[in-house]
Amino acid sequence: MSKTGSAEIAAPSSEPRPARTRVAVIADELRAAIDQGDFAPGDRLPSESELTRRHSVSRTVVREVFAQLRSEGLIEARKGSGVYVLDPSKAKQRPFSDLDTERLSGVIELFELRSAFEIRSAALAATRRSGAQIDKIVKAQGEVAKCFETGASTREADFAFHYAIAEASQNKRFPEFLSLIRPGLVPRVELEPRRGPPRAYVPNPDLVSEHDRIIDAIILGDADAAEQAMKAHLEGSLERYRDLLRNNAR
Repeated sequence: MSKTGSAEIAAPSSEPRPARTRVAVIADELRAAIDQGDFAPGDRLPSESELTRRHSVSRTVVREVFAQLRSEGLIEARKGSGVYVLDPSKAKQRPFSDLDTERLSGVIELFELRSAFEIRSAALAATRRSGAQIDKIVKAQGEVAKCFETGASTREADFAFHYAIAEASQNKRFPEFLSLIRPGLVPRVELEPRRGPPRAYVPNPDLVSEHDRIIDAIILGDADAAEQAMKAHLEGSLERYRDLLRNNAR
């Protein structure tokens, strides 16, 4: 047990934050507390209800946070007891720990993998989604569009969009898998040849319209159209990275 044992995680500041999901904010704070030793291996994290109250969020948000940290090998849930911290050094040995999304080859590997399950996820979402889940997908898309219009990074909002679709599949393994590969889900590699000083990440110029087509198909309950829209969305991005890799090779 660490000195702090039931260490406190600071409540969210009232100061404006960058456009990030509440899941990302809370997960980052817990992850940092674990990395810094505020919570040692074997310590119990604050309960779901405590985190819900402390951060003024729903239980769904806290559950997503726990799912993400669990997929990273940082915590484990013990039935009837709570959520406990695991050894962070062992978490680094988990699958995908050697995935380097700062390299184009790593980005391409991940996009190829995503295509294998996110296309199916969209189709399932079209036939299984609830009204509340449609609202969540649309809300996430609104955040993507807002970031795109203001020139802010779309990474966090884009993740929330894909995560909402995965949840709407009604198969909990889809969002769990997204959480597992989340560090490289929206790559930081620039979509430009590396000439001169590094330049800012350039988002897909058709990002919003591609998302809209996915949403339309899900709302209509058209599984085939949802699959095609998600396939076009992911494969378009994949092809842009392949082009960049070929250009850099030259």
